[in-house]
Formats: sequence, structure tokens, C-alpha cells
Amino acid sequence: MGFMTIDRIRVEFTDEPNVLSVIRKADIDIPTLCYHSELSIYGACRLCTVENERGKTFASCSEPPRDGMVIYTMKYRKMILELLLAAHCRDCTTCIKSGECHLQELAHRMGVTHVGYENTKTQYPIDMSSPAIVRDPNKCILCGDCVRMCDNVQSVNAIDFAYRGTEALVTPAFNKNIAETDCVNCGQCRAVCPTGAIRRSLGGSSGKGGSRRLFWYGAGRERDGEDCKCAPSYGI
Repeated sequence: MGFMTIDRIRVEFTDEPNVLSVIRKADIDIPTLCYHSELSIYGACRLCTVENERGKTFASCSEPPRDGMVIYTMKYRKMILELLLAAHCRDCTTCIKSGECHLQELAHRMGVTHVGYENTKTQYPIDMSSPAIVRDPNKCILCGDCVRMCDNVQSVNAIDFAYRGTEALVTPAFNKNIAETDCVNCGQCRAVCPTGAIRRSLGGSSGKGGSRRLFWYGAGRERDGEDCKCAPSYGI
């Protein structure tokens, strides 16, 4: 057991795995785009960035709590969100994910009405080769949720990060179409994607097995009357 000071409030912690969990335990709302408790910690979106008493900033999701820590949570959040939006295709009004996009919801919540940064990101073709999903790299914010779901949970490894820095991209190996990989069309990557970068197919090419039916969510996670295909990790 230990104590931290968060925004001048003394908070007790016991077995919380990271600073983010302690902050949320104190009923302080810290948004995240890349943190899922069932996935490995990646710390990519930086929305959970906090500052200690010495001015050092760090991602609270990847920092273990320590007794006596003093942190402040209020700075930088809006600017970080604007930087994410700057490298994001912002055709929200025509996006199929509009209204349920986590990035869009955070922009509304934080009052982001204008992005003052130019989008210099390379534009990539949309991958519609799969019968289950459509990949739009131009809407990807590189949170890594889909990569970790496909690797850590599903053990399929159909997609991963490629290149570095401003050229970083989530893609199948050798820039193949997703239908040319070992993808099993389980749809789990779409289930964790916070934007429209991976969305359900409304009738793409037939892909493996020639099926055009939609497969979503894993065991016990069906919704909207959609068909469900259990991925390999469920062992069914």
C-alpha cells in the first residue's frame, strides 16, 4: 500500500498496475485511445500523459505507481489530441464510424473545433480485399490496438507496424492486401479500433473461402444481429 498526490489530492493505492489505474480510482477522467486492460501496454496515443513535480512528462498507462509520487493531469491533453487529428483523415461527416468514433467523441468532449496543423501524411489506398473488414490507413492513428489484438490475443499476426517516424504504418507484411495474409476474418481488430481505420465490409471481394458474410466480435460479443466467427484464440 502507498499514497500518491494527484492534482493536490492524496490518493491511496494498493495493487493497481499503473498510474493511470490510480488516477481513475480517484474518479479523475483520463481519456485513452490505446489502453485496454486485456492487451499489452503500448503507450502510443499519449493522451494519458501526466507531469510530475519536476516537470517530467510520461504516459501514465505505462508507469508503475510509487509511494510519494506527485503528479498533475491537466496539461497537454488538448494539444496531443489536435496533433493526432492533424495526421488523420477528417472526412467525419461521410465516415461510416461517425457517431461512434472514439477520436471524434474526444474531440467534441475537449472542445476541439479547429486543427491548426497541416496534414502532411502520405495518402494510402484503401484495402477492400477482405470479406469482413475494410482497412483505411489514412484514418489510422497508430494506437496499435489492432496489432496487439491480432498478435497478443488472436495469435494470427496478420498486421504489424512497418517503417519508422513519420512514415510509420500499420500494414500486412510487404504491404500486401489483408486477404493475402493469414487473416481469419474474425473482426477483432475492428472491435478495438477507435476510429474508422478498420471498419466492417459492406460487401467486398470474397477473400478466403468465397464467403461474403460478416464476421464480428468473438464469443459472447455479438451485436446488431451480425454473424459471429470465433477467432483461433477461443479454442472452439
